Amino acid sequence: MSNKTVLNKKNIIKSLFLTDGLSFSEISEQIGKSHSLTMKLVAELVEDSVLVEKGLAPSSGGRRPQTHSLIPDTFYLVAVAMDQFVTRIVIMDANRKMATPVKQIELPLADNLQALNVLIDTIEQTIEEAKVDKDKILGIGIGMPGFINAQKGTNYTFMGANIVSHIKEKTGYPTFIENDSSTIALAEIKYGQAMEEKNAMILNLSWGIGLGMVLEGKIFRGNDGFAGEFSHIPLFKNGKLCSCGKTGCLETETSLNYMIRKAKAEIRSGRATYLTKISLDESDHESIARHFIDAAVLGDTLVVEIISAVAYNIGRGIAILMHLLNPGKIILSGRMSGAGRIWLAPIQQAINEFCIPRLVQNTKIELSSLGYEAELIGAATLVIENIKHCPMTHIIKEHAN
Repeated sequence: MSNKTVLNKKNIIKSLFLTDGLSFSEISEQIGKSHSLTMKLVAELVEDSVLVEKGLAPSSGGRRPQTHSLIPDTFYLVAVAMDQFVTRIVIMDANRKMATPVKQIELPLADNLQALNVLIDTIEQTIEEAKVDKDKILGIGIGMPGFINAQKGTNYTFMGANIVSHIKEKTGYPTFIENDSSTIALAEIKYGQAMEEKNAMILNLSWGIGLGMVLEGKIFRGNDGFAGEFSHIPLFKNGKLCSCGKTGCLETETSLNYMIRKAKAEIRSGRATYLTKISLDESDHESIARHFIDAAVLGDTLVVEIISAVAYNIGRGIAILMHLLNPGKIILSGRMSGAGRIWLAPIQQAINEFCIPRLVQNTKIELSSLGYEAELIGAATLVIENIKHCPMTHIIKEHAN
């Protein structure tokens, strides 16, 4: 089979993974090939049990076209979502459904020389325990915090150089890495609120405040791949040392770390809060974050007060972005988006105060529908985005002309 045929079939698979089903005409348009060639390739993929007829598309007048979709167990993707303290791993099928439970571990990244080895061991354990055909795993997609050079497979902040080649050597699967906020943005632009947006800013509300930027319909990574370090814009003259080594960065008064420290200080001063029923000093960062979000959802006065003040300061930062980039939409995603609509009013207030009115009149601010799962979904999609680098001889078979 020619390399061109293999690539065309991979592009069909990619197009169908990113949707819930396409007609011949839609597939033909997306892969840029003739209708007759598309029909031939689709027929072969159906014969190979890769695709299945899904049914007729909704009527838009005239004859309703037949659509096709991927068979769920055609292949699997290992999705890894990391932040500074917690790593989650899941295996997804060809229909973007979770084929395994999410495995979650506490994995601090800063100054941890064993972090890469622990990550590899956990990935291998997840694959070993999975009740899926290991030969059908296409690859591993990883979203991780830090300055990422995806082409070199290097994280200049955590774990160092040659991460991708090391993981591939140990697991045997093609591996792809991306900054965590850009990974979230990838999920939002493919399946979330940024799908129809030409220009959008996706905030990753977590232990820091990350930013994925969609400009002219594509993720913008900057010259070296480091664009979007929203956490580190110098917004305050507070003398507080940031994790980056500078002072006064946005995250010094907006990150989840800051919010937890603020809550502890208020509790010590005698403030009544739901949080006194649990420990904010435990080493389980996932549990700490979950309790804090739960308190927000319950309307805990202290937590609502803290988040509101933080949201206002994030809104000040967003105002700068809006003056520079004039996005059509601001999407609040990531872990802390789970606190819900508490974020919206203070952010809007800051934007109203600091933005030129004409700049904001057509910009929407929304909470992500993907939420905390966005990074896992984006990590799986990262593999599909690089499908041309994934061996698929067990899926794409030879056919006589």
